[in-house]
Amino acid sequence: MADHLTPSPAGRLHAFAVMLAGGLLIFCVVLPWAGTQATSDLVGAGLSRDVRGIDDASGVWTLLAGLAAAGCGLAGLIGRPRVAALAALPGALAAVVLVLFVTGSAGLPDRVSIDLGFLSIEPVIRYGWFAALGASLAVVVLAVLALFRRAPAATRQS
Repeated sequence: MADHLTPSPAGRLHAFAVMLAGGLLIFCVVLPWAGTQATSDLVGAGLSRDVRGIDDASGVWTLLAGLAAAGCGLAGLIGRPRVAALAALPGALAAVVLVLFVTGSAGLPDRVSIDLGFLSIEPVIRYGWFAALGASLAVVVLAVLALFRRAPAATRQS
């Protein structure tokens, strides 16, 4: 009688996927996002100093967005799968914050590259930033997918 009120397995699957993507976004905050790399052709070695996501205000905002996305996914898994669609908002916020982390005005010393021939000093983006951006986009895509669910086979025939 109230078959339309019971959550579909696909809806729960999307909610679970949103929760996992939010958890991945939380994990990416402790990975290195950026750094300064100095390499020397004379010595044949380099030196690097990394900045983790949590070391910057952008990382804190991304952490909060990941917590909100994982919470929406969990709420969708426990109760109504369409609640997981709300995770698109913190996922999009995290993507914007991540782009602003790279393009924002953090100061001239962070953006200056020095190349003296035998010594090169330059800012670099690390793998954690790319992983966080991928996780935030995955949250958005999976949250949008949680909005759309397939109708059961019995109702498609009528």
